[in-house]
Amino acid sequence: MVPEQDMSQQQLALRQLLLRAASVVVAVVVTGKSLDRVLAQEALAGRAAVQDMVYACLRDYARLCAVRDAVLVRPVQDDVIACLLLVALQQLTVHGERAYMVVNEATSAAASLRPWARGLTNAVLRNVLRQGLLTHVWQDDEACWNYSQWWIDAVRTSYPDDWSLVLAAGNQHPPLTLRVNLRQTGIAEYLAALDTAEIGATYLGDEAIRLWHPLPVQQLPGFAAGDVSVQDAGAQRAAHWLDVRDGQRVLDACCAPGGKTAHVLERADVSMTAVDRDANRLQRVKDNLTRLHLLAHCVTGDAGKPADWWDGMPYDRILADVPCSASGVVRRHPDVKWLRRPSDIAGFARQQAAILDALWPLLALGGKLLYVTCSVFPQENQQQIDSFLMRHDNAGQQPRVVAEEQLLPCDDYDGFFYALLEKI
Repeated sequence: MVPEQDMSQQQLALRQLLLRAASVVVAVVVTGKSLDRVLAQEALAGRAAVQDMVYACLRDYARLCAVRDAVLVRPVQDDVIACLLLVALQQLTVHGERAYMVVNEATSAAASLRPWARGLTNAVLRNVLRQGLLTHVWQDDEACWNYSQWWIDAVRTSYPDDWSLVLAAGNQHPPLTLRVNLRQTGIAEYLAALDTAEIGATYLGDEAIRLWHPLPVQQLPGFAAGDVSVQDAGAQRAAHWLDVRDGQRVLDACCAPGGKTAHVLERADVSMTAVDRDANRLQRVKDNLTRLHLLAHCVTGDAGKPADWWDGMPYDRILADVPCSASGVVRRHPDVKWLRRPSDIAGFARQQAAILDALWPLLALGGKLLYVTCSVFPQENQQQIDSFLMRHDNAGQQPRVVAEEQLLPCDDYDGFFYALLEKI
Protein backbone atom coordinates (compact mmCIF):
# COMPACT_ATOMS: atom_id res chain seq x y z
CA MET A 1 0.00 0.00 0.00
CA VAL A 2 1.38 3.43 -0.95
CA PRO A 3 1.89 5.69 2.11
CA GLU A 4 -0.41 8.72 2.15
CA GLN A 5 2.54 11.15 2.04
CA ASP A 6 4.05 9.42 -1.00
CA MET A 7 0.67 9.41 -2.76
CA SER A 8 0.31 13.13 -2.13
CA GLN A 9 3.74 13.77 -3.64
CA GLN A 10 2.87 11.67 -6.67
CA GLN A 11 -0.34 13.62 -7.18
CA LEU A 12 1.42 16.97 -6.91
CA ALA A 13 4.13 15.80 -9.32
CA LEU A 14 1.52 14.64 -11.83
CA ARG A 15 -0.34 17.95 -11.55
CA GLN A 16 2.83 19.90 -12.30
CA LEU A 17 3.73 17.63 -15.21
CA LEU A 18 0.27 18.07 -16.73
CA LEU A 19 0.59 21.85 -16.45
CA ARG A 20 4.06 21.87 -18.00
CA ALA A 21 3.06 19.53 -20.81
CA ALA A 22 -0.04 21.59 -21.61
CA SER A 23 2.09 24.72 -21.79
CA VAL A 24 4.44 23.04 -24.27
CA VAL A 25 1.54 21.86 -26.44
CA VAL A 26 0.17 25.41 -26.52
CA ALA A 27 3.57 26.74 -27.58
CA VAL A 28 3.67 24.25 -30.48
CA VAL A 29 0.12 24.07 -31.86
CA VAL A 30 -1.06 27.59 -31.00
CA THR A 31 2.04 29.77 -31.33
CA GLY A 32 3.86 27.57 -33.87
CA LYS A 33 7.14 27.08 -31.99
CA SER A 34 9.48 24.15 -32.57
CA LEU A 35 9.03 21.38 -30.01
CA ASP A 36 12.79 20.92 -29.61
CA ARG A 37 13.29 24.59 -28.81
CA VAL A 38 10.42 24.69 -26.32
CA LEU A 39 11.56 21.54 -24.53
CA ALA A 40 15.10 22.89 -24.32
CA GLN A 41 13.72 25.71 -22.15
CA GLU A 42 12.04 23.29 -19.74
CA ALA A 43 13.59 22.71 -16.32
CA LEU A 44 15.83 19.65 -16.34
CA ALA A 45 13.96 18.06 -13.43
CA GLY A 46 10.98 16.25 -14.93
CA ARG A 47 11.83 17.24 -18.51
CA ALA A 48 11.88 13.63 -19.71
CA ALA A 49 8.40 12.99 -18.31
CA VAL A 50 7.09 16.21 -19.86
CA GLN A 51 8.60 15.22 -23.19
CA ASP A 52 6.94 11.79 -23.05
CA MET A 53 3.56 13.39 -22.37
CA VAL A 54 3.92 15.95 -25.16
CA TYR A 55 5.20 13.47 -27.75
CA ALA A 56 2.30 11.13 -27.03
CA CYS A 57 -0.21 13.98 -27.16
CA LEU A 58 1.09 15.34 -30.48
CA ARG A 59 1.17 11.88 -32.07
CA ASP A 60 -2.54 11.49 -31.28
CA TYR A 61 -3.42 15.18 -31.50
CA ALA A 62 -6.24 14.99 -34.06
CA ARG A 63 -7.89 12.01 -32.36
CA LEU A 64 -7.66 13.64 -28.95
CA CYS A 65 -9.19 16.82 -30.34
CA ALA A 66 -12.05 14.79 -31.81
CA VAL A 67 -12.74 13.08 -28.47
CA ARG A 68 -12.52 16.31 -26.48
CA ASP A 69 -14.78 18.22 -28.83
CA ALA A 70 -17.33 15.39 -28.94
CA VAL A 71 -18.05 15.71 -25.21
CA LEU A 72 -17.98 19.51 -25.01
CA VAL A 73 -21.21 21.47 -25.21
CA ARG A 74 -19.32 24.34 -26.84
CA PRO A 75 -15.65 24.79 -27.85
CA VAL A 76 -13.17 25.89 -25.19
CA GLN A 77 -11.87 29.33 -26.08
CA ASP A 78 -8.98 29.23 -23.62
CA ASP A 79 -5.93 27.66 -25.33
CA VAL A 80 -4.24 26.46 -22.16
CA ILE A 81 -7.33 24.66 -20.85
CA ALA A 82 -8.07 23.22 -24.28
CA CYS A 83 -4.56 21.74 -24.46
CA LEU A 84 -4.58 20.61 -20.85
CA LEU A 85 -7.66 18.55 -21.68
CA LEU A 86 -5.78 16.93 -24.57
CA VAL A 87 -2.79 16.01 -22.42
CA ALA A 88 -5.05 14.60 -19.72
CA LEU A 89 -7.11 12.62 -22.23
CA GLN A 90 -3.97 11.08 -23.66
CA GLN A 91 -2.83 10.10 -20.17
CA LEU A 92 -6.16 8.36 -19.61
CA THR A 93 -5.48 6.17 -22.63
CA VAL A 94 -2.12 4.92 -21.32
CA HIS A 95 -2.60 5.00 -17.56
CA GLY A 96 -5.95 3.37 -17.00
CA GLU A 97 -4.77 2.03 -13.65
CA ARG A 98 -4.50 5.55 -12.29
CA ALA A 99 -7.30 7.11 -14.31
CA TYR A 100 -8.98 8.77 -11.36
CA MET A 101 -5.70 10.29 -10.21
CA VAL A 102 -5.28 11.76 -13.70
CA VAL A 103 -8.82 13.20 -13.55
CA ASN A 104 -8.33 14.66 -10.08
CA GLU A 105 -4.93 16.21 -10.79
CA ALA A 106 -5.95 17.55 -14.19
CA THR A 107 -8.99 19.13 -12.56
CA SER A 108 -6.82 20.69 -9.85
CA ALA A 109 -4.33 21.84 -12.48
CA ALA A 110 -7.09 23.52 -14.47
CA ALA A 111 -8.49 25.19 -11.36
CA SER A 112 -5.04 26.56 -10.47
CA LEU A 113 -4.97 28.35 -13.82
CA ARG A 114 -8.63 29.23 -14.35
CA PRO A 115 -11.01 28.64 -11.41
CA TRP A 116 -13.95 28.41 -13.81
CA ALA A 117 -12.32 25.43 -15.56
CA ARG A 118 -12.51 23.05 -12.58
CA GLY A 119 -16.02 21.81 -13.31
CA LEU A 120 -15.53 21.69 -17.08
CA THR A 121 -12.33 19.65 -16.85
CA ASN A 122 -13.81 17.22 -14.35
CA ALA A 123 -16.94 16.76 -16.46
CA VAL A 124 -15.07 16.18 -19.74
CA LEU A 125 -12.64 13.63 -18.32
CA ARG A 126 -15.22 11.71 -16.29
CA ASN A 127 -17.55 11.68 -19.29
CA VAL A 128 -14.81 10.05 -21.37
CA LEU A 129 -14.09 7.58 -18.58
CA ARG A 130 -17.75 6.53 -18.56
CA GLN A 131 -18.10 6.29 -22.33
CA GLY A 132 -14.68 4.92 -23.20
CA LEU A 133 -12.39 6.38 -25.87
CA LEU A 134 -15.26 7.36 -28.18
CA THR A 135 -13.52 5.80 -31.17
CA HIS A 136 -16.70 6.33 -33.18
CA VAL A 137 -15.75 10.02 -33.49
CA TRP A 138 -12.61 9.11 -35.48
CA GLN A 139 -14.53 9.12 -38.73
CA ASP A 140 -12.86 11.87 -40.75
CA ASP A 141 -9.39 11.43 -42.27
CA GLU A 142 -7.62 13.76 -39.86
CA ALA A 143 -8.85 11.97 -36.76
CA CYS A 144 -8.33 8.56 -38.33
CA TRP A 145 -4.73 9.18 -39.42
CA ASN A 146 -3.60 11.97 -37.09
CA TYR A 147 -2.40 14.30 -39.84
CA SER A 148 -3.68 17.47 -41.42
CA GLN A 149 -5.90 16.79 -44.44
CA TRP A 150 -3.49 18.38 -46.93
CA TRP A 151 -0.71 16.06 -45.70
CA ILE A 152 -2.90 12.99 -46.04
CA ASP A 153 -3.89 14.00 -49.56
CA ALA A 154 -0.29 14.67 -50.58
CA VAL A 155 0.95 11.30 -49.36
CA ARG A 156 -2.00 9.49 -50.90
CA THR A 157 -1.31 11.13 -54.26
CA SER A 158 2.44 10.45 -54.14
CA TYR A 159 2.19 6.82 -52.96
CA PRO A 160 -1.15 5.37 -54.08
CA ASP A 161 -0.09 1.85 -53.09
CA ASP A 162 1.74 2.63 -49.84
CA TRP A 163 0.14 5.83 -48.51
CA SER A 164 -1.53 4.19 -45.51
CA LEU A 165 1.72 2.47 -44.49
CA VAL A 166 3.62 5.77 -44.71
CA LEU A 167 1.07 7.57 -42.54
CA ALA A 168 0.87 4.74 -40.02
CA ALA A 169 4.66 4.58 -39.69
CA GLY A 170 4.75 8.27 -38.81
CA ASN A 171 2.57 7.62 -35.77
CA GLN A 172 4.73 4.85 -34.35
CA HIS A 173 7.44 5.08 -31.73
CA PRO A 174 10.74 5.34 -33.62
CA PRO A 175 13.35 2.61 -33.41
CA LEU A 176 16.56 3.28 -31.49
CA THR A 177 19.35 2.34 -33.87
CA LEU A 178 23.09 2.40 -33.27
CA ARG A 179 26.01 2.93 -35.63
CA VAL A 180 29.10 0.96 -34.68
CA ASN A 181 32.37 2.87 -35.05
CA LEU A 182 34.43 0.33 -36.97
CA ARG A 183 37.61 2.31 -36.25
CA GLN A 184 37.29 1.20 -32.64
CA THR A 185 35.40 -2.08 -32.55
CA GLY A 186 33.72 -4.69 -34.74
CA ILE A 187 30.10 -5.65 -35.26
CA ALA A 188 30.49 -9.07 -33.64
CA GLU A 189 32.41 -7.59 -30.72
CA TYR A 190 29.79 -4.93 -30.08
CA LEU A 191 26.89 -7.35 -30.36
CA ALA A 192 28.70 -9.50 -27.78
CA ALA A 193 29.07 -6.45 -25.51
CA LEU A 194 25.33 -5.78 -25.78
CA ASP A 195 24.61 -9.42 -24.99
CA THR A 196 26.85 -9.28 -21.92
CA ALA A 197 24.97 -6.17 -20.79
CA GLU A 198 21.68 -8.04 -21.39
CA ILE A 199 20.58 -5.50 -24.00
CA GLY A 200 18.53 -7.09 -26.77
CA ALA A 201 19.45 -6.03 -30.30
CA THR A 202 19.12 -6.98 -33.98
CA TYR A 203 21.84 -6.50 -36.58
CA LEU A 204 20.44 -4.63 -39.60
CA GLY A 205 23.48 -4.75 -41.87
CA ASP A 206 26.56 -2.57 -42.47
CA GLU A 207 27.17 -0.69 -39.20
CA ALA A 208 23.54 -0.60 -37.99
CA ILE A 209 22.15 -2.34 -34.90
CA ARG A 210 18.57 -1.79 -33.73
CA LEU A 211 17.86 -2.12 -30.01
CA TRP A 212 14.77 -4.01 -28.96
CA HIS A 213 13.97 -1.42 -26.33
CA PRO A 214 15.13 2.22 -26.06
CA LEU A 215 17.43 3.13 -23.18
CA PRO A 216 19.61 6.08 -22.15
CA VAL A 217 22.86 6.27 -24.11
CA GLN A 218 24.81 6.29 -20.86
CA GLN A 219 23.82 2.64 -20.44
CA LEU A 220 25.27 1.61 -23.80
CA PRO A 221 28.58 -0.28 -23.61
CA GLY A 222 31.41 1.87 -24.91
CA PHE A 223 29.28 4.90 -25.74
CA ALA A 224 31.41 7.37 -23.79
CA ALA A 225 34.54 5.86 -25.34
CA GLY A 226 33.23 6.39 -28.87
CA ASP A 227 32.51 2.78 -29.82
CA VAL A 228 28.99 3.57 -30.96
CA SER A 229 26.60 6.41 -31.85
CA VAL A 230 22.84 6.73 -32.13
CA GLN A 231 21.80 7.15 -35.77
CA ASP A 232 18.83 5.93 -37.77
CA ALA A 233 19.61 3.10 -40.18
CA GLY A 234 18.21 5.12 -43.08
CA ALA A 235 20.49 8.03 -42.26
CA GLN A 236 23.46 5.69 -42.12
CA ARG A 237 23.12 5.02 -45.83
CA ALA A 238 24.47 8.48 -46.64
CA ALA A 239 28.09 7.62 -45.92
CA HIS A 240 27.81 4.54 -48.15
CA TRP A 241 26.13 6.46 -50.98
CA LEU A 242 28.81 9.17 -50.90
CA ASP A 243 31.47 6.64 -51.95
CA VAL A 244 34.40 8.31 -50.19
CA ARG A 245 38.05 7.28 -50.64
CA ASP A 246 41.13 7.90 -48.52
CA GLY A 247 42.79 11.21 -49.23
CA GLN A 248 39.76 12.98 -50.68
CA ARG A 249 38.56 16.47 -49.79
CA VAL A 250 35.00 16.18 -48.47
CA LEU A 251 32.44 18.84 -47.59
CA ASP A 252 29.45 18.25 -45.34
CA ALA A 253 27.55 21.41 -46.14
CA CYS A 254 24.66 21.20 -43.62
CA CYS A 255 26.36 19.06 -41.03
CA ALA A 256 24.61 19.43 -37.66
CA PRO A 257 24.19 17.39 -35.51
CA GLY A 258 27.11 15.56 -37.14
CA GLY A 259 26.03 11.94 -37.47
CA LYS A 260 26.74 11.75 -41.20
CA THR A 261 29.96 13.76 -40.80
CA ALA A 262 31.27 11.27 -38.25
CA HIS A 263 30.16 8.24 -40.26
CA VAL A 264 32.10 9.42 -43.32
CA LEU A 265 35.21 9.90 -41.16
CA GLU A 266 34.75 6.45 -39.65
CA ARG A 267 34.77 4.94 -43.13
CA ALA A 268 37.75 6.73 -44.72
CA ASP A 269 40.73 8.97 -44.01
CA VAL A 270 39.55 12.18 -45.65
CA SER A 271 40.05 15.91 -45.23
CA MET A 272 36.61 16.88 -43.90
CA THR A 273 35.11 20.35 -43.79
CA ALA A 274 31.88 20.47 -41.79
CA VAL A 275 29.73 23.57 -42.24
CA ASP A 276 26.58 24.64 -40.42
CA ARG A 277 24.97 28.05 -40.04
CA ASP A 278 24.00 27.47 -36.39
CA ALA A 279 27.00 27.88 -34.08
CA ASN A 280 25.26 26.12 -31.20
CA ARG A 281 24.42 23.10 -33.34
CA LEU A 282 27.95 23.12 -34.74
CA GLN A 283 29.25 22.77 -31.19
CA ARG A 284 27.28 19.53 -30.95
CA VAL A 285 29.13 18.33 -34.05
CA LYS A 286 32.46 19.14 -32.41
CA ASP A 287 31.43 17.35 -29.21
CA ASN A 288 30.39 14.24 -31.14
CA LEU A 289 33.64 14.19 -33.10
CA THR A 290 35.65 14.54 -29.90
CA ARG A 291 33.84 11.59 -28.31
CA LEU A 292 34.46 9.49 -31.43
CA HIS A 293 38.15 10.53 -31.67
CA LEU A 294 37.64 12.04 -35.13
CA LEU A 295 38.88 15.28 -36.69
CA ALA A 296 37.18 17.77 -39.02
CA HIS A 297 37.49 21.43 -39.87
CA CYS A 298 34.24 22.84 -38.47
CA VAL A 299 33.05 26.14 -39.90
CA THR A 300 30.07 28.31 -39.03
CA GLY A 301 28.56 29.32 -42.35
CA ASP A 302 25.58 29.23 -44.70
CA ALA A 303 25.67 26.41 -47.26
CA GLY A 304 23.90 28.74 -49.68
CA LYS A 305 26.65 31.39 -49.38
CA PRO A 306 29.96 29.54 -49.81
CA ALA A 307 31.82 32.74 -50.72
CA ASP A 308 31.78 33.55 -47.00
CA TRP A 309 33.70 30.41 -45.97
CA TRP A 310 35.07 28.43 -48.95
CA ASP A 311 38.86 28.34 -49.36
CA GLY A 312 38.64 28.09 -53.16
CA MET A 313 39.89 24.49 -53.38
CA PRO A 314 37.40 22.08 -55.02
CA TYR A 315 35.96 19.12 -53.14
CA ASP A 316 35.98 15.52 -54.35
CA ARG A 317 32.77 14.78 -52.47
CA ILE A 318 30.00 17.02 -51.17
CA LEU A 319 27.23 15.92 -48.82
CA ALA A 320 24.21 18.22 -49.09
CA ASP A 321 21.80 17.14 -46.37
CA VAL A 322 19.53 20.09 -47.07
CA PRO A 323 16.79 21.69 -44.95
CA CYS A 324 13.45 20.04 -45.70
CA SER A 325 9.94 19.40 -44.41
CA ALA A 326 11.15 16.50 -42.19
CA SER A 327 8.07 14.61 -43.38
CA GLY A 328 10.00 11.33 -43.25
CA VAL A 329 10.91 11.63 -39.57
CA VAL A 330 7.67 12.82 -37.98
CA ARG A 331 7.61 9.94 -35.50
CA ARG A 332 10.76 11.55 -34.01
CA HIS A 333 9.38 15.08 -34.41
CA PRO A 334 5.57 14.85 -34.01
CA ASP A 335 5.21 18.63 -33.92
CA VAL A 336 6.13 18.73 -37.62
CA LYS A 337 2.75 17.27 -38.58
CA TRP A 338 0.99 20.28 -37.08
CA LEU A 339 3.52 23.04 -37.79
CA ARG A 340 3.89 22.49 -41.54
CA ARG A 341 1.64 24.20 -44.09
CA PRO A 342 1.23 23.32 -47.79
CA SER A 343 3.10 26.49 -48.78
CA ASP A 344 6.09 25.38 -46.71
CA ILE A 345 6.95 22.63 -49.19
CA ALA A 346 7.41 25.12 -52.01
CA GLY A 347 9.49 27.28 -49.69
CA PHE A 348 11.78 24.40 -48.81
CA ALA A 349 12.08 23.50 -52.50
CA ARG A 350 13.30 27.02 -53.32
CA GLN A 351 15.83 26.90 -50.52
CA GLN A 352 17.06 23.47 -51.61
CA ALA A 353 17.50 24.62 -55.21
CA ALA A 354 19.49 27.65 -54.08
CA ILE A 355 21.82 25.48 -51.96
CA LEU A 356 22.36 23.00 -54.78
CA ASP A 357 23.20 25.76 -57.24
CA ALA A 358 25.57 27.39 -54.73
CA LEU A 359 27.43 24.18 -53.90
CA TRP A 360 27.81 22.82 -57.42
CA PRO A 361 30.74 25.12 -58.39
CA LEU A 362 32.66 23.81 -55.34
CA LEU A 363 32.72 20.26 -56.72
CA ALA A 364 35.75 19.01 -58.67
CA LEU A 365 35.37 17.60 -62.18
CA GLY A 366 34.46 13.95 -61.77
CA GLY A 367 33.44 14.61 -58.18
CA LYS A 368 30.17 13.50 -56.61
CA LEU A 369 27.53 15.39 -54.68
CA LEU A 370 25.02 13.48 -52.56
CA TYR A 371 21.68 15.25 -52.17
CA VAL A 372 19.79 14.12 -49.07
CA THR A 373 16.46 14.95 -47.46
CA CYS A 374 14.45 13.34 -44.68
CA SER A 375 11.28 13.97 -46.69
CA VAL A 376 8.72 11.81 -48.46
CA PHE A 377 7.35 14.63 -50.62
CA PRO A 378 8.47 14.36 -54.29
CA GLN A 379 8.68 18.16 -54.68
CA GLU A 380 11.69 18.12 -52.36
CA ASN A 381 13.18 14.96 -53.81
CA GLN A 382 13.29 13.64 -57.37
CA GLN A 383 11.40 16.62 -58.75
CA GLN A 384 14.08 18.82 -57.20
CA ILE A 385 16.82 16.76 -58.84
CA ASP A 386 15.08 16.76 -62.22
CA SER A 387 14.94 20.56 -62.13
CA PHE A 388 18.60 20.76 -61.15
CA LEU A 389 19.66 18.52 -64.05
CA MET A 390 17.76 20.76 -66.45
CA ARG A 391 19.69 23.80 -65.15
CA HIS A 392 23.13 22.17 -65.23
CA ASP A 393 24.30 20.35 -68.35
CA ASN A 394 27.53 19.28 -66.59
CA ALA A 395 25.63 17.19 -64.05
CA GLY A 396 24.50 13.60 -64.26
CA GLN A 397 22.58 11.44 -61.84
CA GLN A 398 24.16 8.11 -60.96
CA PRO A 399 22.25 4.94 -61.97
CA ARG A 400 18.97 4.96 -60.13
CA VAL A 401 17.30 2.32 -57.97
CA VAL A 402 14.08 4.02 -56.91
CA ALA A 403 13.46 1.77 -53.90
CA GLU A 404 16.89 2.71 -52.54
CA GLU A 405 16.64 6.41 -53.39
CA GLN A 406 13.27 7.03 -51.71
CA LEU A 407 13.20 5.23 -48.40
CA LEU A 408 9.73 5.14 -46.90
CA PRO A 409 9.52 4.96 -43.10
CA CYS A 410 9.18 1.43 -41.72
CA ASP A 411 10.10 -0.60 -38.64
CA ASP A 412 13.83 -0.43 -39.37
CA TYR A 413 14.36 3.14 -40.58
CA ASP A 414 12.90 6.58 -41.17
CA GLY A 415 12.00 8.17 -44.50
CA PHE A 416 14.90 9.56 -46.57
CA PHE A 417 15.69 10.51 -50.15
CA TYR A 418 19.10 10.12 -51.81
CA ALA A 419 20.34 11.30 -55.18
CA LEU A 420 24.00 11.01 -56.22
CA LEU A 421 25.10 13.60 -58.78
CA GLU A 422 28.39 13.54 -60.69
CA LYS A 423 30.11 16.51 -62.34
CA ILE A 424 30.87 15.57 -65.95
